[in-house]
Amino acid sequence: MECYVSCDSAKLNIEMIHDYLANRSYWRTGVGIEKLKKALANSICFGVYLTSTNEQVGFTRVVSDKATFAYISDLFILEEYRGHGLSKKLMKAVLEQEELQSLQRWSLITKDAHTLYSQFGFNTIANPDRFMEIIGPVSK
Repeated sequence: MECYVSCDSAKLNIEMIHDYLANRSYWRTGVGIEKLKKALANSICFGVYLTSTNEQVGFTRVVSDKATFAYISDLFILEEYRGHGLSKKLMKAVLEQEELQSLQRWSLITKDAHTLYSQFGFNTIANPDRFMEIIGPVSK
Protein backbone atom coordinates (compact mmCIF):
# COMPACT_ATOMS: atom_id res chain seq x y z
CA MET A 1 0.00 0.00 0.00
CA GLU A 2 1.60 3.25 -1.14
CA CYS A 3 1.46 6.01 1.44
CA TYR A 4 3.42 8.95 2.75
CA VAL A 5 3.74 10.74 6.09
CA SER A 6 3.42 14.51 6.38
CA CYS A 7 3.71 17.06 9.20
CA ASP A 8 1.71 19.63 7.23
CA SER A 9 -1.03 20.59 9.70
CA ALA A 10 -3.11 22.08 6.87
CA LYS A 11 -3.55 18.55 5.46
CA LEU A 12 -4.97 17.07 8.68
CA ASN A 13 -8.52 15.72 8.50
CA ILE A 14 -9.55 16.94 11.94
CA GLU A 15 -13.04 15.47 11.67
CA MET A 16 -11.65 11.98 10.95
CA ILE A 17 -9.08 12.29 13.76
CA HIS A 18 -11.78 13.44 16.18
CA ASP A 19 -14.16 10.66 15.14
CA TYR A 20 -11.52 8.00 15.65
CA LEU A 21 -10.23 9.28 18.98
CA ALA A 22 -13.61 10.17 20.48
CA ASN A 23 -15.51 7.11 19.30
CA ARG A 24 -13.08 4.27 18.55
CA SER A 25 -9.99 4.69 20.73
CA TYR A 26 -9.74 3.39 24.29
CA TRP A 27 -7.50 6.24 25.42
CA ARG A 28 -9.26 9.42 24.29
CA THR A 29 -12.94 8.33 24.28
CA GLY A 30 -15.32 11.27 24.36
CA VAL A 31 -12.71 13.97 23.71
CA GLY A 32 -14.36 17.19 22.57
CA ILE A 33 -13.47 18.74 19.24
CA GLU A 34 -12.27 22.01 20.80
CA LYS A 35 -9.98 20.20 23.25
CA LEU A 36 -8.62 18.13 20.36
CA LYS A 37 -7.98 21.23 18.24
CA LYS A 38 -6.04 22.78 21.14
CA ALA A 39 -4.00 19.58 21.54
CA LEU A 40 -3.22 19.52 17.81
CA ALA A 41 -2.20 23.19 17.81
CA ASN A 42 0.28 22.54 20.61
CA SER A 43 1.80 19.36 19.16
CA ILE A 44 3.86 18.23 16.19
CA CYS A 45 1.29 16.31 14.16
CA PHE A 46 1.94 13.52 11.65
CA GLY A 47 -0.63 12.30 9.16
CA VAL A 48 -0.44 9.14 7.06
CA TYR A 49 -1.91 9.61 3.59
CA LEU A 50 -2.61 7.28 0.68
CA THR A 51 -0.41 8.30 -2.24
CA SER A 52 -3.14 7.66 -4.81
CA THR A 53 -5.87 9.80 -3.22
CA ASN A 54 -4.21 11.87 -0.44
CA GLU A 55 -6.83 10.39 1.92
CA GLN A 56 -5.66 10.47 5.54
CA VAL A 57 -5.64 6.97 7.06
CA GLY A 58 -3.47 7.43 10.15
CA PHE A 59 -2.25 9.92 12.70
CA THR A 60 -0.05 10.61 15.67
CA ARG A 61 1.14 13.66 17.52
CA VAL A 62 4.26 14.43 19.50
CA VAL A 63 4.44 16.74 22.51
CA SER A 64 7.99 18.02 22.90
CA ASP A 65 10.22 20.88 23.96
CA LYS A 66 12.34 19.90 20.89
CA ALA A 67 15.46 19.85 23.07
CA THR A 68 15.20 17.19 25.76
CA PHE A 69 12.00 15.10 25.60
CA ALA A 70 9.16 13.92 23.39
CA TYR A 71 5.92 12.16 24.24
CA ILE A 72 4.16 10.24 21.46
CA SER A 73 0.37 10.32 21.73
CA ASP A 74 -2.80 9.35 19.88
CA LEU A 75 -1.16 7.06 17.31
CA PHE A 76 -3.61 5.13 15.13
CA ILE A 77 -4.15 3.68 11.69
CA LEU A 78 -7.76 3.31 10.58
CA GLU A 79 -8.87 -0.31 10.96
CA GLU A 80 -9.36 -0.98 7.25
CA TYR A 81 -5.75 0.05 6.47
CA ARG A 82 -4.00 -1.98 9.17
CA GLY A 83 -1.68 -4.85 8.34
CA HIS A 84 0.25 -2.98 5.63
CA GLY A 85 3.13 -1.61 7.71
CA LEU A 86 1.70 1.91 7.95
CA SER A 87 2.19 2.21 11.71
CA LYS A 88 5.85 1.25 11.25
CA LYS A 89 6.25 3.84 8.51
CA LEU A 90 4.63 6.43 10.79
CA MET A 91 6.89 5.58 13.75
CA LYS A 92 9.97 5.74 11.52
CA ALA A 93 8.94 9.21 10.31
CA VAL A 94 8.36 10.40 13.89
CA LEU A 95 11.73 9.19 15.13
CA GLU A 96 13.52 10.63 12.09
CA GLN A 97 11.83 14.04 12.30
CA GLU A 98 14.67 16.55 12.02
CA GLU A 99 13.64 18.86 14.86
CA LEU A 100 13.35 15.91 17.27
CA GLN A 101 16.89 14.57 16.92
CA SER A 102 19.24 14.25 19.91
CA LEU A 103 16.48 14.17 22.52
CA GLN A 104 17.33 12.59 25.87
CA ARG A 105 14.00 10.87 26.41
CA TRP A 106 11.13 9.57 24.32
CA SER A 107 8.04 8.22 26.04
CA LEU A 108 4.58 6.89 25.33
CA ILE A 109 1.84 4.90 27.00
CA THR A 110 0.20 1.87 25.40
CA LYS A 111 -2.15 -0.89 26.48
CA ASP A 112 -1.69 -3.21 23.51
CA ALA A 113 1.01 -2.08 21.04
CA HIS A 114 4.18 -3.10 22.87
CA THR A 115 5.31 -5.24 19.93
CA LEU A 116 5.17 -2.27 17.55
CA TYR A 117 7.02 0.13 19.83
CA SER A 118 9.67 -2.35 20.95
CA GLN A 119 10.78 -2.61 17.29
CA PHE A 120 11.85 1.02 17.60
CA GLY A 121 13.75 0.63 20.87
CA PHE A 122 11.00 1.39 23.39
CA ASN A 123 11.10 -0.62 26.62
CA THR A 124 8.97 -0.74 29.72
CA ILE A 125 9.94 1.90 32.28
CA ALA A 126 13.20 0.93 33.98
CA ASN A 127 12.31 2.67 37.23
CA PRO A 128 8.52 2.78 37.49
CA ASP A 129 8.80 3.93 41.10
CA ARG A 130 10.12 7.27 39.78
CA PHE A 131 7.16 7.81 37.45
CA MET A 132 4.31 9.85 38.88
CA GLU A 133 1.11 11.21 37.41
CA ILE A 134 -2.07 13.12 38.03
CA ILE A 135 -5.09 11.94 36.06
CA GLY A 136 -7.79 14.55 35.67
CA PRO A 137 -7.85 18.25 36.48
CA VAL A 138 -5.55 19.51 39.20
CA SER A 139 -7.52 20.54 42.25
CA LYS A 140 -6.35 23.52 44.28
